Amino acid sequence: MCNFAPGFAAPCGRNAGSNAAARVLQNYTRMSGYISDEERPVTTQRLVAMKNEGKKIAMLTSYDYTTARIVDEAGVDVILVGDSASNVMAGNDTTLPITVEQMIYHAQSVARAVKHALVVCDMPFGSYQVSKEEALRNAIHMMKESGCDALKLEGGKEIADTVKAIVDAGIPVMGHLGLTPQSVHKFGGYGVRARGEAEAMKLLDDATCLEEAGCFSIVLEKIPAALAAEVTNKVSVPTIGIGAGSQVDGQVLVVDDMLGKNNGFAPKFLRRYADLHKIMTDAIGNYVSDVRSGSFPNKDEQY
Repeated sequence: MCNFAPGFAAPCGRNAGSNAAARVLQNYTRMSGYISDEERPVTTQRLVAMKNEGKKIAMLTSYDYTTARIVDEAGVDVILVGDSASNVMAGNDTTLPITVEQMIYHAQSVARAVKHALVVCDMPFGSYQVSKEEALRNAIHMMKESGCDALKLEGGKEIADTVKAIVDAGIPVMGHLGLTPQSVHKFGGYGVRARGEAEAMKLLDDATCLEEAGCFSIVLEKIPAALAAEVTNKVSVPTIGIGAGSQVDGQVLVVDDMLGKNNGFAPKFLRRYADLHKIMTDAIGNYVSDVRSGSFPNKDEQY
């Protein structure tokens, strides 16, 4: 073998030319799917390009390998490993209890499953509020251990310096404005934010600050649709809405909510695309009946 280039081993001898040409063609064929719009992994740059091209961004949460694999194969652009795992997976009333190590565990599970979507992981409450230095240490730890592609932080101008430090360290950051669930006790609930002029003006200023700090995208949660549209037109990075109307660059929902697993949760912004609560309840009920009647397993279901 002759040394050629990293990843290639060029054969010597009589058939070297034809064999090398065949190998180049084989490698090109293998890469052609990767470099096509449909197959290549989604990047932060791709999301910005989608905004510029007027293509809407589809984003969903996932917290485990099996769900993330399905979500990714269905064509979602971004998968958020949200701190909403505290509610959905652990049954907590708020997102506050979940820890850095728990978020890493969920993100590892998701990252193993994903081949196409951009994987973003929430930095949990307390991991970036104490100091810029501690936030940077936690951000680096999460990126090194989780396998995710980017992190998401809640807050505006008050965390801009922290966002810039994390971005400067080479870590992509998604911002989050409007209803920020980690501040639920400050807000006194999960109501719509920025209805008043002062809070709306602050949100617009915060969006600009996050963009200048280096955020590649900003989530807008539960704010008036007109304000979300104004933010979207003002910043050059894509906006992802949840309860923020249709004039944003993309949408995000909690996957368990849009699949109808959480039977009692029905906010105005939620559209259910399935009723898995009923499907699962019926299926499990049928299983219980079959076990108790002795009809499961039958002769074809045993060795």
